[in-house]
Amino acid sequence: MSEIGFDGKVAIVTGAGGGLGREHALLLAARGARVLVNDVGGSVNGEGSDKGPADHVVAEIVGAGGEAVADSHSVATAEGGAAIVEHAVEAFGRIDIVVNNAGILRDKTFHNLTPELLEPVLDVHLKGAFYVTQPAWVRMREQGYGRVISTTSQSGVLGNFGQANYGAAKMGLVGFTRVLAQEGAKYNIKVNAIAPLARTRMTEDLMGDAVKKLRPELVSPVVAWLASEECSVTGEVFTVAAGRVGRFFVGMTPGYFNPALSVEDVRDHLDEIRDETGYLVPANAGEETKFLFDMVSSFEVG
Repeated sequence: MSEIGFDGKVAIVTGAGGGLGREHALLLAARGARVLVNDVGGSVNGEGSDKGPADHVVAEIVGAGGEAVADSHSVATAEGGAAIVEHAVEAFGRIDIVVNNAGILRDKTFHNLTPELLEPVLDVHLKGAFYVTQPAWVRMREQGYGRVISTTSQSGVLGNFGQANYGAAKMGLVGFTRVLAQEGAKYNIKVNAIAPLARTRMTEDLMGDAVKKLRPELVSPVVAWLASEECSVTGEVFTVAAGRVGRFFVGMTPGYFNPALSVEDVRDHLDEIRDETGYLVPANAGEETKFLFDMVSSFEVG
């Protein structure tokens, strides 16, 4: 089979001045995409700015024969998001792919969490995806094609001590992905997310020596496939690390049904409520609602 390529396609990769974003940008460019490399160039906690990281990645791409431009607008504001997309369109004439990768860390246990530690994390991770994707989305709808890949985290899906702000933002991106997958379906816009585990400056202090085995370049092939025309799925979340790819999904148990449900029923049937045997994976809210209505409708009032 032929290799997956991106000739004629334009990609925006946020937070692409290093780590995972850099690898995503390099791979997409090597496969023929024209890439806008966005990075504010700040510290891990989001302070400061430096155009150098984005410029350096662009130089790497151009040096290898690819096409790229650097951008240093912040994803954390609507104005910044619009400017990022406009820059890509001005440089390359269109936009086909958005990779929401920009992120910062301001970890703190919940009882010590302040607005200064909460709001910037939500602004960059969650609102940033809104601010960059929305102006690109309008163009994707018009052209009848688009691919959006957002970066969630196991901290969002599974939780992680000291990361209530980060985890909330990352799980928010799962909901963001699921909704846009439904809204984009008839426009051939595929929307998915990855939950990566890789060696970056954001993880080195958290994971110690073990993180050395988690090469960031092993995450990017999943992003590239999700960004390609061949991508056949939408609304899904893939867990990716060290060359292993799996899927996170939202499931529900068959549960316990009693039309005269009482407080004591919940207590007495908790094991049945939580039993994962025969679990279901609804594709959307409608499927979950139908399951509920079908169960309720099957009950005959005596």
